[in-house]
Amino acid sequence: MLRLTDLRLPLDHPASALTDAILARLGIAADELTAYTIAKRSYDARKRGGIVLIYSIDVDTPREAEILQRLQAAETAVPVADAKKGAGDTGKVLPTPDTDYKFVARAPDALPLRPIVIGMGPCGLFAGLILAQMGFRPIILERGKAVRERTVDTFGLWRKRVLNPESNVQFGEGGAGTFSDGKLYSQISDKLHHGRKVLTEFVKAGAPEEILYVSKPHIGTFRLVSMVENMRETIESLGGEIRFSQRVEDVLIEDGQLRGVTLADGGELRADHVVFAVGHSARDTFAMLHERGVFMEAKPFSIGFRIEHPQSLIDRARFGPQAGHEILGAADYKLVHHCRNGRSVYSFCMCPGGTVVAAASEPGRVVTNGMSQYSRNERNANAAIVVGITPEDYKAYDDSGSPLAGIALQRHWEAQAFALGGGEYEAPGQTVGDFLAGRPSTALGAVQPSYTPGVRLSDLSASLPDYAIAAIREALPAFDKQLKGFAMPDAMLTGVETRTSSPVRITRGPDGHSLNTRGLFPAGEGAGYAGGILSAAVDGIKTAEAVALSIMAGLGRA
Repeated sequence: MLRLTDLRLPLDHPASALTDAILARLGIAADELTAYTIAKRSYDARKRGGIVLIYSIDVDTPREAEILQRLQAAETAVPVADAKKGAGDTGKVLPTPDTDYKFVARAPDALPLRPIVIGMGPCGLFAGLILAQMGFRPIILERGKAVRERTVDTFGLWRKRVLNPESNVQFGEGGAGTFSDGKLYSQISDKLHHGRKVLTEFVKAGAPEEILYVSKPHIGTFRLVSMVENMRETIESLGGEIRFSQRVEDVLIEDGQLRGVTLADGGELRADHVVFAVGHSARDTFAMLHERGVFMEAKPFSIGFRIEHPQSLIDRARFGPQAGHEILGAADYKLVHHCRNGRSVYSFCMCPGGTVVAAASEPGRVVTNGMSQYSRNERNANAAIVVGITPEDYKAYDDSGSPLAGIALQRHWEAQAFALGGGEYEAPGQTVGDFLAGRPSTALGAVQPSYTPGVRLSDLSASLPDYAIAAIREALPAFDKQLKGFAMPDAMLTGVETRTSSPVRITRGPDGHSLNTRGLFPAGEGAGYAGGILSAAVDGIKTAEAVALSIMAGLGRA
């Protein structure tokens, strides 16, 4: 099979045009094209002449060997892509790459101790799945509830202002990614095609097949719920065991080797291999590991607000007259601005046609996040507009030198947002026009905020550090030059966004073990090694592989 890359066609091309382009690229007749599938489809919206679709196509033809030999002889099997060209032959022809996932080990019939996975977000879910598929029968401990029970608790905060600290947007089956846009793209290096394994397993669990080839795949919350349940059933059918409402209270460490965990209910589980995939909000777990001497360090993250615009405005700004096209769907954006005060402001976790959601996991604090359904058909677009901060900034909140100082900063501003919102989990909000003018908002404009339990109009300058407020005030007009209408006065800002990534890194070595605690495998976003569903799931696969290899080495079978 051959792969054709960078095949460019106009947005509204007829179906026959794709076949014609394949035949022209390969120089073959129609009866010599056995079959083809779309490996990837993206678009280029930068051209004034119209949006161009860009395809990579896997082709089956009996003339494969001859075509490769001819192209290589003519020295045309090298990239010749030219972004200035429109439709036409601007790519290359290669043998289709092997993207099939290959297991690194198979478990023996008898294991002295089963591996444990703590956390059932994307990282823990895939760590458990891969270990189960290799025959290691993992035990997965999740402090929250099963996904449908967890959904009831989450709506309890959104609709009734009742927070369950153990079952919410952050904690429970599926992790924080369940209540998100379900974006499945990342910029991680993935030479072993772990990402393809993730997407394939998601399709098996009920995701639409298009996620295998569109350039920016997404699923949406409602589909994620049923998919997570299906993946749980797969793990259990392979001998894995999942225990909900099981918070890990302590770890058992002997001479630098992890020997097991203690649960909040007093139970104890022995294990020599434990994956910590606890997510970026497991602050009590971070503190426990720090007290036990597990090596960790503070890491940078970002803080800011959620911003909402009419989705129609973003569509027009990105797609012009082709806004609303079925293939393009709801438009997204990615923006960055480097400020005069040395800070960088950027958009993060953009949710087209979605809503801003309450994402607190501790009482007396307000945290925002974004969410979309698969259809992305809500009125507003939203994204985090955040400012990068570093461990140097944390000293104002905790000058002890603790690697957990970033958590102190998060808690300070989340509590401030709670107070500004009135103390009932409403979030403080302000129109962009008032924010830029430095005056409190007293009335909404055309953009109605989507955050529930509700938004209380206020002055957001009191909800973040002065340097962050100054940076965002400078960035919004700059973003307006990149995306017309972005600084519209009626656009809505809602605070605060503080959980962009983990404030700590539980550092690990090349073999996946903690630097100073053998058998403890830090993984995913909470450990500082991922950001988003896809990268967290990929890290879960890599960690499962590290666990399997360690187990087999201990059995003398590596």
